[in-house]
Amino acid sequence: MRTSSTAKKTSYEGSKRRLKLWLIFVILFMGWAAYTMLNQGYSKGDTYERYLAAQSKLDEVKQQKEQLDQRVSMLNDPEYIQELARKEYGMTMPGEKQIQISGSN
Repeated sequence: MRTSSTAKKTSYEGSKRRLKLWLIFVILFMGWAAYTMLNQGYSKGDTYERYLAAQSKLDEVKQQKEQLDQRVSMLNDPEYIQELARKEYGMTMPGEKQIQISGSN
């Protein structure tokens, strides 16, 4: 009978040892998982800030593009080109006389 109790005792000790090893493995894995989760959380915040900065820059560029498109459409109009030539370059149509006004202070 002694041999059977010794076998049960060593069997119990072996299962206890395996349980401790398994518990250590689970604790290490959960620690690694927690570390990874926290690291990704901080990384997500930084990435979101960069996304917001890029989004605002994109909005500015879109607004500039709209303004330039509007300017291009205006430059395709012959009347606007005439007006621009008269105001900025002092050009006149044939037969017109240019009148210059002196400012009096």
